[in-house]
Amino acid sequence: MQSAQFLTDKVQKLKIAVLGDVMLDRYFYGEVKRISPEAPVPVNRVKRIESVLGGAANVAANLAYLGCQVYVGGVTGADDNRRYLERMLDEAGIDYAGLLPSQERETITKLRIVGATQQMLRLDFEEVGDLSVAEVQGLTTWLDDLLDQGLDGIVVSDYAKGVCSSAFCQKIIRTAEAYGIPVLVDPKGSDWSKYQGCDFITPNLKEMCEAAGRQVANEDIQVEAIARAAQQKYNIKNVVVTRSEKGMSLIGQQEVLHKPAAAIEVFDVSGAGDTVAATLLAGVAGGLSLSEAVELANKAAGIVVSKVGTYPVHRTELLKEILSDERRSGQGYRPLLRSEVVSLAKTWRAAGETVVFTNGCFDILHVGHVTYLEKAARLGKHLIVGLNTDASVRRLKGETRPLVQEQDRARVLAALGCVDAVVLFDEDTPTELIKAIAPDILVKGGDYKVDEVAGREYAGEVKLIEFEEGYSTTGIVEQISKLVKEGKL
Repeated sequence: MQSAQFLTDKVQKLKIAVLGDVMLDRYFYGEVKRISPEAPVPVNRVKRIESVLGGAANVAANLAYLGCQVYVGGVTGADDNRRYLERMLDEAGIDYAGLLPSQERETITKLRIVGATQQMLRLDFEEVGDLSVAEVQGLTTWLDDLLDQGLDGIVVSDYAKGVCSSAFCQKIIRTAEAYGIPVLVDPKGSDWSKYQGCDFITPNLKEMCEAAGRQVANEDIQVEAIARAAQQKYNIKNVVVTRSEKGMSLIGQQEVLHKPAAAIEVFDVSGAGDTVAATLLAGVAGGLSLSEAVELANKAAGIVVSKVGTYPVHRTELLKEILSDERRSGQGYRPLLRSEVVSLAKTWRAAGETVVFTNGCFDILHVGHVTYLEKAARLGKHLIVGLNTDASVRRLKGETRPLVQEQDRARVLAALGCVDAVVLFDEDTPTELIKAIAPDILVKGGDYKVDEVAGREYAGEVKLIEFEEGYSTTGIVEQISKLVKEGKL
């Protein structure tokens, strides 16, 4: 519940800076149907070429698509690949004033050849080297200005290409500590002394073993032991180890958490570490508990590895996954927040799916109600039901109603297979709710005329559905009352 509220209400207010090795990832997608006559290698007939943000830029993209306000800092070449990056950063809404162009470097680029869904080859174009004094000063000034304006967190994304020197990392960590904001490091290499004192570090198991100087089995106790040793050696508050099919483990100063993997099917792990880093820091900066932030990051990683190629997780699909999880575990039988429903509706529409809305009191759910809702659901892909609160029902139907309180009415409605979401509204009409959701189809009973339907101006179209004859809550109440008077109940 807290994670859903975070994604709908809080994440857009966060300001996060990302510093590190910014890269361009290029994908050449094709099909393989034969072996080359020139050498025993597959021939990939290229069908499509894509460019995406990579390295530290992918961390920034994940934060941006979660809804955060993002600022990225680093150094690239002053070349065509830099211009690719700028266009994509603009599209993602990322501020790249801290991405310094250099005449002495080329933009780091990784080129991947993919046949169907299988990565076949990767080519890296890069120049590795420490930043110049002027470049370090430029990034320092940029970060200091952001901190003065107000930041909620910093991610250091180290790919060992030159930006994240020991002195610069320590400068970032100490400065952030003075401002009281968390720093998360996605590390590279076996010497973590340059990350000393950071709040979070997110190695995968291979990187964790490299830092520990020994290999261990992918088991909770052994992973915890080497992570605890590194935590104490480098004075790191929280070590978060990503463990492939075993999920994630957090070894903190006060608690230890082990979360099983969220992905059902893994296609490509490219960029999954970036997603974990981005989502974890956003969650912590947004006030989630460590357990909730780790769970959120784990779910985000599960979404990303089920895609092909470097892919930043989107806020709406992560929210959808959380709400689906709640429903599968039995927590979903509750009225959703208005902000949750609005976000879900946007997700469904973005996927080209038709959103249907109807509303009512639904006091003592009966066959007439169910038949009406099933007919409404068949008009589109997703049915949202607006449910009058108890106070709203009393104003409409009198002090003796409702007979069933709002939480129970919501739970029964949400349990119906034809209903995708239930949301309460306290007003006399659902107009404001309909305005916020903007459904494709607004459904009401056949006892209305189209020009009488509240909120019709905010829907794509209005459909009227006839009620089943012989079914009504009032009729049920009257029948019960009659039986009581006759002494039969």
